[in-house]
Amino acid sequence: MWRVNCWFLGIGEAMKVTILGTESLGVRGLSCVVEVRGRKIVIDPGVALGFQRNGLLPHPAQVAVGEQIRWKIAVALHEATDVVFSHFHGDHIPLANANPYQLNAHQFAPLLRTIRLWSKGPDGLSHNMTSRREALIEALGRGLPNAEGRGDGPLAFSILVPHGDPHTSPNTVIMTRIEDEDGVFVHASDIQLLNEEAVAIILAWQPDIVLAAGPPLYLDRLSKQQRQQAWKNGLRLAQGGVKTLILDHHLLRCEAGLHWLDRLAAATGKRVFCAADFMNLPRHLLESRRSQLYKEMPVPDGWHEAYANGNSDTNAYLAYTDTFAHRLLNSAMPITGIIPE
Repeated sequence: MWRVNCWFLGIGEAMKVTILGTESLGVRGLSCVVEVRGRKIVIDPGVALGFQRNGLLPHPAQVAVGEQIRWKIAVALHEATDVVFSHFHGDHIPLANANPYQLNAHQFAPLLRTIRLWSKGPDGLSHNMTSRREALIEALGRGLPNAEGRGDGPLAFSILVPHGDPHTSPNTVIMTRIEDEDGVFVHASDIQLLNEEAVAIILAWQPDIVLAAGPPLYLDRLSKQQRQQAWKNGLRLAQGGVKTLILDHHLLRCEAGLHWLDRLAAATGKRVFCAADFMNLPRHLLESRRSQLYKEMPVPDGWHEAYANGNSDTNAYLAYTDTFAHRLLNSAMPITGIIPE
């Protein structure tokens, strides 16, 4: 059976799943690495910090965690045999024009020229996403093979599915299925549980474990109907044979997401986690707590400009994040957002 410490153990070779960076781990993203059958598959190697939240730039404590995640992704890319880009948002890919808190494509171009790449294709992209894809191709010095509907050994990829609600978002993503003789892992990227077709594909794949983006409860524009749809689809996955359901990313950009997640686990009696729970790590919802971070640990004027120019670092802030998370874990946090009954 799947264990929370990221190992799948069976009769044959073990599949290992390690989640690298998500909102519950302190950054924006949904990156992971899967080791199976002699292959090391890195999915969505990107990271971001939410450039503005409540009018505030990322707190240095969050920047410190972002540095750690970027380092973990870098190590994974150095050892990777395959890299998957589910879509071209800046928290899912290295960027040719990365800001100081993102992963720079030029830095990893030599590595990514020599390994197998799997990517969403060029169709159905906005102007911005097309420009970002073309810039990534130029930075890497190679094309991005279209993986939609394809397979290779333990890997299989879905057709395009909506990035959230297809009625409100034109963006699409591909989902990844990885199988060995003992189990199936699915990376469902930014589906946000807002589309029944995407959920149906996942269930047809008969996964043991699913990692997916939950609904963006922090957005006021998310309607009551959409919130109810996400709840319904969360129930479908948890009750539909998925042994371990990991929901994170958009869901945990607010405290309400933790309450939503815990209620889903209680309602289904199934293994429903965030990425931090799965990895046996503290829940670091640093973006949703940015204002509190600024209040408790003020940031010197000019720090972000100095950091961008290489004239400041995060050394004074790194240890603070664990203390902050531990204290919040033992205190009552306000819950905001609409939670379906």
